[in-house]
Amino acid sequence: MFSWIGLRKRRETLAHFGLFEAVEADVRALVSDPRWDALPVATRIAAIAARTLVTDEGDRWLYGAHARWHLLDPADGHWYPAAPPRDHAARHVEHTPGSLVPGLVPLGSDFAADRGSVQAFVGPDVPPALTEQVRVLLRANGRRSEFDYPLTALREIFAADVPSTVTAIWATIMWCAYAPAFDGNERLITIFGEYLGRPLPGDEWVRWLPAPRLADLVTLYAERLRAGKPRAALRLAALMADTAHILAVDPRFRPRATALLAMVEPALQRPGLDASAAAEGEESVRQAWLARCPAPLPLKETDPGRHFTHVVYDLVESLSFAPDPVGAAAHFLADLPEGERLRGWLDHRLRHAHDNLPKPQRPPEAVEPSLPYPMRPAAPEMEQTGAWSPQDPAQTGAWDPMRTGGWIPVGVGAVSQHTEAHAVPEIGVEPPDRGTAASVLGAAYAVGLAWCRLSEAAVPAKGFAGAAAMVHKLTHERDDPHVNH
Repeated sequence: MFSWIGLRKRRETLAHFGLFEAVEADVRALVSDPRWDALPVATRIAAIAARTLVTDEGDRWLYGAHARWHLLDPADGHWYPAAPPRDHAARHVEHTPGSLVPGLVPLGSDFAADRGSVQAFVGPDVPPALTEQVRVLLRANGRRSEFDYPLTALREIFAADVPSTVTAIWATIMWCAYAPAFDGNERLITIFGEYLGRPLPGDEWVRWLPAPRLADLVTLYAERLRAGKPRAALRLAALMADTAHILAVDPRFRPRATALLAMVEPALQRPGLDASAAAEGEESVRQAWLARCPAPLPLKETDPGRHFTHVVYDLVESLSFAPDPVGAAAHFLADLPEGERLRGWLDHRLRHAHDNLPKPQRPPEAVEPSLPYPMRPAAPEMEQTGAWSPQDPAQTGAWDPMRTGGWIPVGVGAVSQHTEAHAVPEIGVEPPDRGTAASVLGAAYAVGLAWCRLSEAAVPAKGFAGAAAMVHKLTHERDDPHVNH
């Protein structure tokens, strides 16, 4: 019989440090015990339910899967990942175990996951040594033959004669970045200048870059396998692994770089490992890679809805310095495209804050804008799966970075016109230091990218208004000395 080691006594001891922190420490101690995974699911559910907290507002909190707090929605009985109000008074209650689903129970491996940093790459620069290693790797592989390494993914970014060895390095950087918003002078980006087919999306300060899907990396690799070029396929996989190893020293890259290494390195150690999957198609290779990836990182690729709720959690946490973090987060969410769909993905606190935001007043000349693309139809009803019915990306008239084609560069067409119609909002958030400001910017941009992927909305070429508002709190403290004067 597993002993809970004096639950009441431990509560009394830990409570002096704050109840939310106390429960976190308590649950982490349980989950780290080697006997945890062997316990029956019902026993683990009961252990988590016994550590439920209730705040004075009546909100019920549970610390569970993915080392995240979950908030019970009183309207529908669902538990939403939600950053807790650590400064609020709370008390212990024992929630009914029968109402908890197994998905709320920590697995063990999800608690051990490295969360890295949510900072963007504006303000604190990428370490020079890291950039130099990537530059050397790029220079050594940038002149490969495009016939041996054809450009089969991200064609909307690179010139037609660029080999896929370059694309493999770029795609690895962007996939591994928590929030790929980079200072316009960031050398890690400018070293790719000679290979680009057109200007990168962004403005005078920031390159608001899209996050490629894992399928883009898989395509580069699997196409060579299907073409009967296994050595070229392994060369591309090795470049992804080499790049990921370099990136892993920066916490803004490290969690996803570690995940990519877990997916790619087995193929390097066992050539031919993915050959049968490649014969079935690229999706089979993607599934094989995901099967080798530790939890919870595949959420971005396998469950866009849950991934969105987790990055919203990060946004609220990054705003913990604000008097009302939930209210501040609602301001960032207000400027997301297709925003009428948001409510179904927010916990009840965020829904309330979002619904009570003042309605923006549009300037008279923008009341009836002449858009070069048709307006989207009304948001469809959410399906029972919890996913939104896909929309036709061709209707947006804007660059959808998750699709090939349809890219409209900065300053041209629907993306820039639609973006310029929205003034940078006054968020009313004053981060105490540069690192915190970079975290808010990164979390806000990650939320925007996750939402566009979930809702099938196009990513604005000049970034999301809330994230863009944070840039001006960072640009006067840039690291690069040649512009900081």
